[in-house]
Amino acid sequence: MTYPQDPYGQQQPYGQQPPYGQPYQQPGYGYGPPQPPQEQGLAIAAMVVSIASLVACSGLPSIAGVIMGHIAHSKAKRGEAGGQGMALAAIIIGYVGVAIVVLLLAFFIFIGIMTDWDFD
Repeated sequence: MTYPQDPYGQQQPYGQQPPYGQPYQQPGYGYGPPQPPQEQGLAIAAMVVSIASLVACSGLPSIAGVIMGHIAHSKAKRGEAGGQGMALAAIIIGYVGVAIVVLLLAFFIFIGIMTDWDFD
């Protein structure tokens, strides 16, 4: 038996073996051409906006981070872009920021109602 052989039992011609350190690829069973690096810009931007809004405790950037995160996550799931994990993290951080703003607003309204909001 000679090595390497193709799937049909025919011996490869001399000199057709892969260079040292590279795996042998059977004809028709290759890895395919290398894929170009995928764009992650939207996922990075969503993460930055979500983190910045969490630090600043402001609601509008959190909403923008959530929206951008959803768009980046859907593009990554379709294979149009990379950064699926980063987009998911941006969505979670954005929702945490929105929840903090809503809870703070509810807390201040509750305190205002309990103290009868006397502005005199």
